[in-house]
Amino acid sequence: MIPVYNCSAYLRETLVSVLCQYPGADHMQVEVIDDASTDADVRAIVEEVGKGRVLYFRQPQNVGSLRNFQTCIDRARGHLVHILHGDDRIRNGFYNQFEQLFTKYPEAGAGFCRYAYIDAQGQFMYNHEQEMDQEGILRNWVSKLGEHQRIQYVAMVVRRAVYEKLGSFYGVEYGEDWEMWMRIASQYQTAYIPNVLAEYRRHFSSISGKSFLTGRNMKELSLVMERIQQYLPPDRRTTIMKRSRRFYAHYALRTANTLWKHLKHRGAAVAQARAAWTMSRDFGLFYKILKLYTRMTLNL
Repeated sequence: MIPVYNCSAYLRETLVSVLCQYPGADHMQVEVIDDASTDADVRAIVEEVGKGRVLYFRQPQNVGSLRNFQTCIDRARGHLVHILHGDDRIRNGFYNQFEQLFTKYPEAGAGFCRYAYIDAQGQFMYNHEQEMDQEGILRNWVSKLGEHQRIQYVAMVVRRAVYEKLGSFYGVEYGEDWEMWMRIASQYQTAYIPNVLAEYRRHFSSISGKSFLTGRNMKELSLVMERIQQYLPPDRRTTIMKRSRRFYAHYALRTANTLWKHLKHRGAAVAQARAAWTMSRDFGLFYKILKLYTRMTLNL
């Protein structure tokens, strides 16, 4: 299921990456769920690339990412659901290996693979760290995932029955996937494939939206941190929260530096830096904030 909104520049690559391993309509449903895009004729792209193999559904009006993800789940007919954003890609073997994974580990409610980061032009940047060096069920996964988000949508496949039982994404539009994967991990096993089978695209537009410019992204992450406490072992909650807040404090500061470097947006950089200092405080963080403010003062 491919949710899209104004990402037509990348959609052809996404569709080709799926269709090159398409086993036929009797085995796989491929459908683009368009949240009323305005940048291109998405239906025309789907028809051009899909040649009848890809279904198309357009929201009557823009409903936002959470409702669009819900539509993906509602319209999915398969037993396994892969939500593939319209600017990401998968590598050959993705679906075969996941089908084998879920057959081998029937107790798994979800599974994900190692993935690579690519840039706006589709060039390789680096691989995400490996969770373990062999295929299997992840151990102590709730506590590990509770420290910070470790999975991109492109790499995750979930049994449809799990979504039907636990519900869809909700509450926030930044960090909603982290909460969902934690909700699943608290009730089901999560399986893992160490092979790099998916590619997550990092491009500047992903951090230039209103959420990042105002600091709302960090407020929503804070809400998610509080919400996922219920899924953690009671005796680990304080420790995991402290580690999580420190991780995302440094993440916010990296975002602040990127916003200043590329946009020279003082207000956005300050919003992220303030969120960082609110979330966690240590000398290293203070020093990095001081360096950022110095660069902004000198307009470097």
